[in-house]
Amino acid sequence: MNNSGTFTKLSPLSLLRQLSNCSESSCLEAFSNSVSWLIYLEHGQITYSSDSVEPFDRLERHLRRFSHQIPLLKSETRVQLRLMFETDLHGKRKIQHENFTNQPPDYQAICWLVNQKYLNSTQAGVLIQEMVKEVIESFLLIKQGTYKLTDAYLPRICTQDVGKVIECCQKRLQNWQSLAPQFSSPFQRPYLCISTRNKPEKLLEIQPNLTHWMKGFSLRHLAVILNQDELKLAQMLHPYILDGALLLHEPDPPFDKLPKTYEELSVHGDIIESPDIIAPNTIATKEKPSIPENEDTRQPLPDISSSFRDNYQQLATKYQTNTATLTERKVHKIVSVDDSPTMLKEITRLLEDESFSVVTIIDPLKAIMSILRHKPDLILLDLNMVGIDGYELCRLIRNNSMFKETPIIFVTGNKGIVDKIKAKFVGASGYLTKPFSRSELLKMVFMHLS
Repeated sequence: MNNSGTFTKLSPLSLLRQLSNCSESSCLEAFSNSVSWLIYLEHGQITYSSDSVEPFDRLERHLRRFSHQIPLLKSETRVQLRLMFETDLHGKRKIQHENFTNQPPDYQAICWLVNQKYLNSTQAGVLIQEMVKEVIESFLLIKQGTYKLTDAYLPRICTQDVGKVIECCQKRLQNWQSLAPQFSSPFQRPYLCISTRNKPEKLLEIQPNLTHWMKGFSLRHLAVILNQDELKLAQMLHPYILDGALLLHEPDPPFDKLPKTYEELSVHGDIIESPDIIAPNTIATKEKPSIPENEDTRQPLPDISSSFRDNYQQLATKYQTNTATLTERKVHKIVSVDDSPTMLKEITRLLEDESFSVVTIIDPLKAIMSILRHKPDLILLDLNMVGIDGYELCRLIRNNSMFKETPIIFVTGNKGIVDKIKAKFVGASGYLTKPFSRSELLKMVFMHLS
């Protein structure tokens, strides 16, 4: 198989419907606005899908949701996945792993989690189903682009019926469209309007924990932090946006490259129609039951064991809990240790603008006592400092039992693998390379603070 074409002649929806009747193992690769989508199919059913916009951010978000039910999925494991499988800007993996080749890096990471028994195959199947749905939602919104079909095969963890995935995604896209024009992307960033910050009576239904997290995180990231379904969170915030109490900023790069729900839906009529449900391929159905019907527009569940389904349904119910029932969160305190006043000022600007409490320490020799006094929730640590380097300072911090679990992030211009391995050896939780953007810094904070 080796076909190609443009979406001006064949819509994403029509193309997926045609591929559902294909008996071969294939990969659909689509390109639009510098974004690429990969959709793997086997016997007309989807085995996996991914896109080029921060695939490990997507994996991180979904793993964090699962960590409430699966204690093995700790932040250390999620950081390890990025180190092992995430690729750099040139498509090169940070650390080569011989056991996984010719697969999307995020799928390789999921296979590794199964092989290392962090997830069983059923849990991995539910994880894949959720990630596939998110990718297909954006894929259906492509207005113009190109595509190609190639022969490809992935080691199968689960399969999903194309028609039912489309139906689920279309329902959610209709719900997103009902919030237009205010909402046009799940990656928009809500902020409290300055004029309402001293008028809390306008925000009585929004708990402090939510307003404290409105600091540059997108709606999709906020939903994970708060254990909420993102669509329900958007519906809850919508009246406050109409009232002017909340503002929505456009998505940060690279999420701004993804097609927008409102603009694309307004001209892409076939997406909002009721789709024709495609009958499951009989061969694939015998091998793996397809996704059953589910009234909840969030997610239909694949045919999995009843015990895990019960646990997952309980987890889904927790996501939908109204914010009024969530426990109040404090403003997180972050300590930044660096002997450069310029860097300390920049980190303070990036974080305090987002309502974090930032403590700066310019003398690394006095850092231990200051950290003991402030008891931060996260520590940003420069690697190359005069008097004591970051490795030694990190080791000293970790020697204090009070900070055994505190995230320590190295901030450095060093990009070598040896430096990263040494950082891990002395107890660092993450590694942020200079220069970095506000979104990269917030992504690191998101990875390590819940």
